[in-house]
Amino acid sequence: MYLLNHTDIRAVHRSLFDRRNCLGIFSVAGQMRGAAPTSEPLYLQFEDEETANTWLALFRSYSMPEVYGRWLSPEDGGLYRMWRQVDLTCIQGRNLGVTRPLADEMLSPDQEPKADPDAIDMDVYCEIFVNGMLCGRTTVKKGIGAPDWHERFVLADLPPFENLEIVVWREKRLTKPVLVGTVVIVLVNFRRGEAVEGWFPVLHGGLATSTQAGEMRLVVRVDEEIILPYHTYGRLLKTLHSRNHLDWMRELENRLKMKNVNNNIMSIAIAKNVLLENIMELADREVDGTQTCGRGNTVFTKTVELYMSWYGMSFLESSVGPTIRRLCAEKVAIEVDPVRIGKGPKAIEKNVELLVSWCREFWDHIYEARTQCPPELRRLFGHIRRLVESRYRIRDDQNRELPWQSVSAFCFLRFIVPAILHPHLFGLLPGLPDVSVQRSLTLIAKVVQSLANLNPTVQKEEYMRGVKDFLNDSLHAMIDYIIVVSTPEPANKAAPSTPLTSDKHERLRIMNALRQRSAAVPILYREAIPLLPHLLDIPRHLAVVTSVIVRYSRTRNFQPTRQGGADDKFFSEFCSRCLEVEEQALFRVSKLAAKPRRQYSEPAINLPIPPTPSHVPLPPSPSSPLKGAGVRGRKMSSPSRRRSQSRKSSRPSTAPSSSEQSGQSPSRKSLSSPTTESEPRPLFQPPALPSSPWPSSPSESPEERAPRPMRPPLMHHPRSTSTDSPLSRKRVPDALMSPTSDGSVELPGDEGGKRRKNIFRSILTRR
Repeated sequence: MYLLNHTDIRAVHRSLFDRRNCLGIFSVAGQMRGAAPTSEPLYLQFEDEETANTWLALFRSYSMPEVYGRWLSPEDGGLYRMWRQVDLTCIQGRNLGVTRPLADEMLSPDQEPKADPDAIDMDVYCEIFVNGMLCGRTTVKKGIGAPDWHERFVLADLPPFENLEIVVWREKRLTKPVLVGTVVIVLVNFRRGEAVEGWFPVLHGGLATSTQAGEMRLVVRVDEEIILPYHTYGRLLKTLHSRNHLDWMRELENRLKMKNVNNNIMSIAIAKNVLLENIMELADREVDGTQTCGRGNTVFTKTVELYMSWYGMSFLESSVGPTIRRLCAEKVAIEVDPVRIGKGPKAIEKNVELLVSWCREFWDHIYEARTQCPPELRRLFGHIRRLVESRYRIRDDQNRELPWQSVSAFCFLRFIVPAILHPHLFGLLPGLPDVSVQRSLTLIAKVVQSLANLNPTVQKEEYMRGVKDFLNDSLHAMIDYIIVVSTPEPANKAAPSTPLTSDKHERLRIMNALRQRSAAVPILYREAIPLLPHLLDIPRHLAVVTSVIVRYSRTRNFQPTRQGGADDKFFSEFCSRCLEVEEQALFRVSKLAAKPRRQYSEPAINLPIPPTPSHVPLPPSPSSPLKGAGVRGRKMSSPSRRRSQSRKSSRPSTAPSSSEQSGQSPSRKSLSSPTTESEPRPLFQPPALPSSPWPSSPSESPEERAPRPMRPPLMHHPRSTSTDSPLSRKRVPDALMSPTSDGSVELPGDEGGKRRKNIFRSILTRR
């Protein structure tokens, strides 16, 4: 663990194994000891999300964050750290399997587009690779070369960017899947902080003989942020806490048309434990006691949706998750519209009975799960119900139902019913259901919403009147459900006296170990350990908010001013604080670029590490060259080898370019538009030979870097839930040698053909 990066320990997307709460430990060849050398990841599954988050925080407390400039700011543990994320949505494909030359080539008569003769029976799926590592896969879709997925993959805490690849496979019966093609996106030069949607070509074949085998419609967002120490955000945080956090969200949406920072602002409010208070304060302003309560698309309703998704996902899973998956597995097709069904009254009556039976099953599971409603949601629903009761006087039986309807407008209209309509968006299904199943879910959602509205008479569709008896029978149960979920548990309720289980005891030990380790590490290292139980990283959230606000304000030519009303002054001050943080980030990046190496007279950061055997050297500092017998003085003499060097440089992609090191003032372009000359790097290089595929030390000059090996060939990964199947691109590893071995390897860049003893091959190395 001590030789791993934080980016080597991250959550695993559910699509890999169709399992939740999985962690992956990604290592390079030689870091795992065993009978045979392997670089295959290690995957762990936990029983619940809280346990997985606890172990993730513990693992990262033993690993190394990606901190830069440790020798330049020893009081903080470094100048800054880096964070990266890719948000990918695979929407659909078209013309998959139809090969033709690339668009920039002229078509000859014998190069007309050729379709696969079996394209009508094409079953395709995609595998998502980041830096050559399998991170997710879509579901299998059937279609004539035009499947629809609409599946999203959020891949966070990634290592320095290289490529994003979407590999399209075609499944055939009784044979292995066949490669259709690959979409290759170079992340190094990709636009940061903005969602890019478009059709990307699916290429088939090698680099010299590539042909296009269709297109994929993707939405890609790439984020890469510099994270400063927490104290540098002090003035910004003070301004942010000076008013309701939801007011900031409204200001950002109205003035800068920003909608992608709400989660970060909510995370900051949750860390301060004021989010529920902010929502209640905004509810006091917006809830007017009318029947439109909760039905408008305002900042308040959007925030309540995010709030329910944050705290209520386990509640939603227990309410409708198993029933939805069983309906999809059985491929239940329900249709009661006489125009759509095209059959006689008997068929319609039979389908109505089927609809009622499934609605009853859905409602039974929802009602049984009412006691599992989390206390955070109960407090919110209870506040809304009391607010409507106090503002709208109940005088007759007609208005008596209004407080209950105000609760159901949030609990059902904005949470449970949307989950029934689109279960894949709430993590209840791995992908988009079939069309016939979608129609069944739509009919069931309409019935459940009518029940939540306390309206037993269906007014719109005549063919839905067959469910009237079910609605009347379930009306009293719905009122009881609303009362339960909107009644907070008493504060003085005594907790059940259950003995401390081994799992709880183990979790307490982990929490104690985290507190002890956090107190003994530098500031940046301590802040890089996420806060439990929600894995919050406050400096990261502030960095994302700052970056987005600066980018949007400059795009829209917004200038902070002290004139205007109170809201204008608040917002201008907030933007000014963000600009101050950006200037501090530019200063720190320029400081590292101007002085990339630590002098021997400057202090170094000493981290608490366990005792290490004397024959095992520690990994080199990112600021000093590797001091090895066979590495000192190594030069690259061939220009061709210089062109094939590692693409990773000594600074992150947000560092200033070489022209800025000579005295020019830094620009925002270095933060938002990385180039191939300044790309992200890991902190350490392994003490291995030049033939190793891992990046060189950050302080090495381009002439000292080793040539990059050829990329391993693409191989199909079995679609199995077993962790025994390989999940990375296979490469024949070099045999590990013992420290006492006399084996040697020739240095490719040594002019005299010197050979050195391979004494480091069995040592755990950093990527």
